[in-house]
Amino acid sequence: MATPGLVNIANGLTMLRLLLVPFFVWFLLAGGEAARSVAFAAFAVASLTDLLDGELARRRGLITDFGKIADPIADKALTGAALVTLSYLGELSWWVTAAIAVRELAVTGLRFWVIRRGVIAASRGGKLKTLLQVLAISLYVLSVQLGPLKQVLMGLAVAVTLVTGVDYTVRAIRLRRAVPGQPTGQPDAAGQPGRGQREQR
Repeated sequence: MATPGLVNIANGLTMLRLLLVPFFVWFLLAGGEAARSVAFAAFAVASLTDLLDGELARRRGLITDFGKIADPIADKALTGAALVTLSYLGELSWWVTAAIAVRELAVTGLRFWVIRRGVIAASRGGKLKTLLQVLAISLYVLSVQLGPLKQVLMGLAVAVTLVTGVDYTVRAIRLRRAVPGQPTGQPDAAGQPGRGQREQR
């Protein structure tokens, strides 16, 4: 099977997500309902590319080393930029941003720590974490008045984020112990493809 080229639609969507980050932050800082709506649209499109790039890469065999690295970086850049900006504006407590940021950085470090042993398969908790973060951030960006709903959603997002972070740590340690060392792209200890599927985040 031919090695996919660096320039492909999956990597293009990942780069689009990265390029949308400063655009999103600019309009979020601008203030006003119109600017907030544009910021929300940018965040929504960027979040959608997160769903599409991995799916396209798997289905069309477009998985590349660049994508393995750029995809999680783009995800963290989008979420991190949203949380930091909201905290800067005084709309979200800094401890929330710090808790999520520390978890995400730790998981990114663990991902590189085990990258030559295999890929830790996505879990339901990881997918739920991503969904809750996107929904909670979206409500904060739109400044929708829905009572305590956005606070509750963000609280759930923080809780699931931390729990899945602990789960990822345990699984990463087990993978390192179970697989002494093998080339990237080989099946992991659970028999999962090396990058044929999305990792847990």
